[in-house]
Amino acid sequence: MSGKLTDDERDAALAELTDWIEVEGRDAITRTYKFRNFSEAFGFMARVAMKAEQMDHHPEWFNVYNKVEITLSSHDVGGLSSRDIDMARFMDRISA
Repeated sequence: MSGKLTDDERDAALAELTDWIEVEGRDAITRTYKFRNFSEAFGFMARVAMKAEQMDHHPEWFNVYNKVEITLSSHDVGGLSSRDIDMARFMDRISA
């Protein structure tokens, strides 16, 4: 299990991630992915769901047609953890 990221660790991780931003008023990050159609969006969500189950780390998300809005935060540590960063990297990799 990983602990909450320090400010320096958070800054370094966000510098490496594409299009992820901090959530105002929360220790969390968010990103919106846009796909060509619903089928691609749903396929992305299915792959993320399988990884989330494997990691026992589940994102908050919202989907409408071809958009998937995702928020990551680790509730067990009360904020952003290395597991969130690993999940964000996975999502960026499979969305490319």
